Amino acid sequence: MAYKDILVHVDNSPQCAVRLGLAANLARDHQAHLIALNVRSRQHLPQYIAAQYGSIIDRIEAEHNAEAARETRAVFDRIQPDFGVTAEWRDVDGELAATVALHARYADLTIVGQSQGEDADSALLDSLILDVGRPVLAVPYAGRYPSVGQRVLVAWNGSREATRAVHDALPILVGARLVHVIAVNPSGGMAGHGDVPGADICLHLSRHGVNAVCEHIRSEDLKIGEMLLSRAADEDVDLLVMGAYGRSRLRELVMGGATRHLLGHMTVPVLMSH
Repeated sequence: MAYKDILVHVDNSPQCAVRLGLAANLARDHQAHLIALNVRSRQHLPQYIAAQYGSIIDRIEAEHNAEAARETRAVFDRIQPDFGVTAEWRDVDGELAATVALHARYADLTIVGQSQGEDADSALLDSLILDVGRPVLAVPYAGRYPSVGQRVLVAWNGSREATRAVHDALPILVGARLVHVIAVNPSGGMAGHGDVPGADICLHLSRHGVNAVCEHIRSEDLKIGEMLLSRAADEDVDLLVMGAYGRSRLRELVMGGATRHLLGHMTVPVLMSH
């Protein structure tokens, strides 16, 4: 298994160049085709505003989107030739989350930026994780990430979501120098862990040639998301892999959860699957 096509959502935000460079690095490492997707989205206006000012607002938005696309294409043109990969520029109109999700269904991996606050990008990340059926690599809105996947932390709880995430990340895990599998507050039973939590998945990974070590810890005073970020810092990892929304998204929104915490506070790129 290998990544053959990698989709990256691009825009004219300050962090786009970092995200695009990370995507190009991954495409080079996996000999994958790189697709940069720019979406010219329009805001939805109340009917009474659209009736009076719709044409003016449409013209202003069209001009803004065209300028943003030119700026983003310039970043793409500067980065793309340096990596020796086949690359493709897509510039399309549409609603952001639905449009990126449509294109993501035909790529092995989709890369997007972490959202800042409650904006359209937050809906984009949730939509991709929950609806597309492909792994999503979220890149923090701050920091630089010249490499990803050399030292990896895998959050393992024996769930379907975690199993899917490990399988989806396998092309990266095979090439990693070290994969640290961690089980936080592991439980027993058929849906839990064996005698040594994490040992079974590490054995499975080793058969694929992955250099994996396992660890299980218990923490009563820290939430799981906080613990994972703390361990990621301790191990100096450049990628965190985890299953997303093991509980319902609504429950995580109301009560909190590891997925919501990681999406809001990530300090390294996070690969998620659902």
